[in-house]
Amino acid sequence: MTRDESERKARFLSAYDEQLRTDAETPGAINVTRHGPLRLVTFPNGRGFVTYQNLGATEEPALRRLVSEGSTYFQTDPEITKVEWKTRAHDTAPGLHEALLEHGFMPDEPESIMIGEATALAVDVPLPEGVTLRRVTEEADVRAMSAVEDATFGEPVLRETADAHLRRLALRDGMELWVAELGGEIVSVGRLEPVRGTSFAGIWGGATRPEWRGRGIYRALTAARARSALDLGKTLIHSDSTEFSRPILERSGMIRVSTTTPYLWRRQPA
Repeated sequence: MTRDESERKARFLSAYDEQLRTDAETPGAINVTRHGPLRLVTFPNGRGFVTYQNLGATEEPALRRLVSEGSTYFQTDPEITKVEWKTRAHDTAPGLHEALLEHGFMPDEPESIMIGEATALAVDVPLPEGVTLRRVTEEADVRAMSAVEDATFGEPVLRETADAHLRRLALRDGMELWVAELGGEIVSVGRLEPVRGTSFAGIWGGATRPEWRGRGIYRALTAARARSALDLGKTLIHSDSTEFSRPILERSGMIRVSTTTPYLWRRQPA
């Protein structure tokens, strides 16, 4: 890594920690409770979420207490069925992995925290013949998009996914839903989430049907969202990326500044 690349990575990571690891990270939350450095967040459909800006100089015994108390907060609420504890590789968190395992949290696949200049992504990308891009706002379109999103990520197609998107659209908080389609069939989807009060917009939910991958559609959908972000005054784009999307974003000029690993707890049936 060159000196310029190293400095850019440090600048992006600092902006990420300062601007995004706040309440800006949890749009659509029903409730946010502060517990020491932790943000204990409740979302619709029985979903809990734990995040924090940093853990400071928290030593292992104190960190273990935080995990225990954060776990109890959610696990004693019968409405909560799933909790995600979001970790970042660049945090100093002695004993966190072991404490999470002890309280029933299991690590999911790590993802790359990608950040880049919006202008680097907002380029013209040729699309396969007949494929077009557009924003969707109507309920039928949102439900069709959500079904593709669920299926492409290997999840059951759930009404709740579309319901959550429709609730966000009703809030008019800036979230945008984008699709690529051919002949009325949706082949790729993605969200843009401008983060109020920051330089950032997030690109999330990028999913392309397997038979349409490798044709530039995801990159074109990313470029369209980046142009929209620029129109909204956002200069930086961020995303937590799987190994499918990371190489595409790197080719567009984004860089990996860290990684994030979600630890998941699920309530077992009685």
